Amino acid sequence: MNLPNILTISRFFLIPIFLFVFFFLEYEIVAFVVFLLAGLTDIVDGYIARKYDLVTEMGKLLDPLADKLMMLTAIISLLIVGKIPWFVAGLVFFREIGMIFSAIFFHVKGKKTVPANKLGKSTTVLFYIAILMITFQLPYDIEFLSFVVAFSFLTSMVYLIEVRRANKELEI
Repeated sequence: MNLPNILTISRFFLIPIFLFVFFFLEYEIVAFVVFLLAGLTDIVDGYIARKYDLVTEMGKLLDPLADKLMMLTAIISLLIVGKIPWFVAGLVFFREIGMIFSAIFFHVKGKKTVPANKLGKSTTVLFYIAILMITFQLPYDIEFLSFVVAFSFLTSMVYLIEVRRANKELEI
């Protein structure tokens, strides 16, 4: 257990805090701040892990899981209160769950995974911007989210191609 892993685990605890603030206190803007805090801990834990060579197998598994669960929590919350359409939320849900189960499959099968690439990190930033736009009801918020969802499927395909290539290299 090291500082990056503690920060990653803290993101799991931010999920119920987000839900409490969003649904029970009905402070969407404060909930968005909790969501941003989760994003900042993701940036900080990754930076510390790489800079100080504190990358662990546990961190490699839990970090993307924490990110995906927080993103799903925000998307499903926005869906429940009617701020985003079912179709868009369904696509995000499908993608995130697909990525989670793919990671589990690769891990169980002993397959190599690859770190998030610039496209994947860009997708995360774009999702944060989309959720900000929806929270503050900015113009074209749903259109932007729809663009981000389409972009996320493209980046997922690129990621899966990279994983496949990395595992073919192991076979040689």
